[in-house]
Amino acid sequence: MTDGIEAAMKRARDAAGDGDISIHGGATTVNQYLAAGLIDEMRLHIAPLMLGAGTRLFDGVPPLNVEQVESRPAGSVTHLTYRVLS
Repeated sequence: MTDGIEAAMKRARDAAGDGDISIHGGATTVNQYLAAGLIDEMRLHIAPLMLGAGTRLFDGVPPLNVEQVESRPAGSVTHLTYRVLS
C-alpha cells in the first residue's frame, strides 16, 4: 500500500468484514497507527534484549489513556495486552 495508513485500514476493514484486524510491524508502524487513533487494543511482547539502537515505541504519539487487559509471563518474554480508551 502506498496510499497511507488510513487507506490501508479501510482496505483491511473491507476485507475483514465483521472480523478483527491485526496490524503487525515495528515501532514506526505502530506509532503511526497509534498517533492516528486507529488502534483500539495493543499486544506488546517484551523480552530482555538490548539491541543498542532502533525506533522507540510511542515516539511522536500523543498521551494515551490505556487499560491493562492481560499480563502473562512466558519463559523469557512477558505478553501484555492494553485496551486504548482514548
